[in-house]
Amino acid sequence: MTRDTGLMLLHAPHLRAPHAFTTRQGGVSGGPYTGLNLDDREDDPQAVHENRARLTGALGFTPAQVARLTQVHGTEVVTVTGGGHWTGDALVTGEAGVLLAIGTADCYPLLLEDPEAGVLGAAHAGWKGTLGRIGARTVQAMTELGARPERIRAAVGPGICAAAYPVGQGVGDAFREADLGAFVQPGPDGPHLDLMGANRAVLLAAGVPEQQVWASGRCSTETDFYSFRRDAGVTGRMWAVIGRPGVTA
Repeated sequence: MTRDTGLMLLHAPHLRAPHAFTTRQGGVSGGPYTGLNLDDREDDPQAVHENRARLTGALGFTPAQVARLTQVHGTEVVTVTGGGHWTGDALVTGEAGVLLAIGTADCYPLLLEDPEAGVLGAAHAGWKGTLGRIGARTVQAMTELGARPERIRAAVGPGICAAAYPVGQGVGDAFREADLGAFVQPGPDGPHLDLMGANRAVLLAAGVPEQQVWASGRCSTETDFYSFRRDAGVTGRMWAVIGRPGVTA
């Protein structure tokens, strides 16, 4: 964990590329979005712009270099060569000077890199994406750019913990049918999902070595983070970002 100009950013110790999992500390948004909200759909756009500038500047990038998504809880992986805005749930690049960004507020962010090939990936894994093995799809897209699974380093950022994540019986059954039943836990209010463990397992099955998969272990319902469930849908978004330095846009 580091603090940059008031930001509290979480870092995976084994990733070499500039990266961060944001918290809500260090921004200028107010009200239910107080802090470093990075989503401009409901918050004051000027505040969000300042928040994004603070984050990207702390990592040596500009907002124009950000590649981000309208996330739809699917499994599409988008290959990008520069900043911009697409629809999908994961991004990969082999280019320098682009900062991949994934927004979350309970779903899990995944950051990946093959430092030898210079290939990066970032994915958004809610229960639907996890069930669809978005992590494995991201690994596959990275290999198409020259990465190799055994060289990939992966980080699973903060997301909703199993204790705080009851789901319907149908969702639990779907995970069992997809050979992910080990991550369905019984609870007094029905099944709970361990999405962190499930995403880790998906990455391992995709060929990422166990010693190269790191998880933050932090729950998004903690006060340091935005949480859609905890805040009944009125909340901000964190970003998970990764990029290799390049020409400033």
